[in-house]
Amino acid sequence: MNGAAIAARSTARVAIEVVAQTGSTNADLLARLAQLAGPTLLVAQNQSAGRGRAGRSWLSEAGASLTFSLAWKFEGPLARLAGLPLAVGVALAEALGELGVQVQLKWPNDLLKDGAKLAGILIETQGADDGAIWAVTGVGLNLVMPDELEARIGRAVAAAPWLARMERDALMAALLDALAACMVQFDQAGFGAFCARWNRLHAYQGSSVTIVDRGVILYQGVAAGVDHGGRLLLDTAGGRIEVMAGDVSLRLKEE
Repeated sequence: MNGAAIAARSTARVAIEVVAQTGSTNADLLARLAQLAGPTLLVAQNQSAGRGRAGRSWLSEAGASLTFSLAWKFEGPLARLAGLPLAVGVALAEALGELGVQVQLKWPNDLLKDGAKLAGILIETQGADDGAIWAVTGVGLNLVMPDELEARIGRAVAAAPWLARMERDALMAALLDALAACMVQFDQAGFGAFCARWNRLHAYQGSSVTIVDRGVILYQGVAAGVDHGGRLLLDTAGGRIEVMAGDVSLRLKEE
């Protein structure tokens, strides 16, 4: 993969960097935010210490996945960014659909293909001296899934061999264009501009689910989509409640 080749195929006004290997693209950009002149994409052909939500690891192998992070500066305060991971999910899902891979969304930040995880999103934020907020959005997208890697992950995961056959520069450019457009729209209109689109792609709409925090079940109910703040709407025995993302996890009730 080549930064200049990605830029030639992209319409986004974003600085693009490609490295052969790093620990975490999110960590790398977070460490350099004060030096960034504007939106910056960092792509790693191999990432050895990828991170997921709640301190989890994101396991990958060179050539088997697409791992990258996008740093974008938003007007503050931090509360304005509520729902951004869900908006990013919408942008990626719609872009993948245009490329021939149909996916659904699992609240708050996973993309599913045939019911298994195809991609994950991790957003980390940092305040700037001018009161703005940097958001670093990390994405891991499975392209192929070697048996050994799936065994290390320890659960069924999805892959997208159709995307693996694409030229990687063109694939990355298509995803970058979708993400850059998402960031601009989100900065202007917030998650409200994405809410209905997210609900159309909701994998568990009408399904019985549990909300778990570090192994403890907090809530059980029927998933009813999300509201304009990105909160999960859950119909419980005691009525409808709104669940904030935080570090909680959603599971199908039979899991």
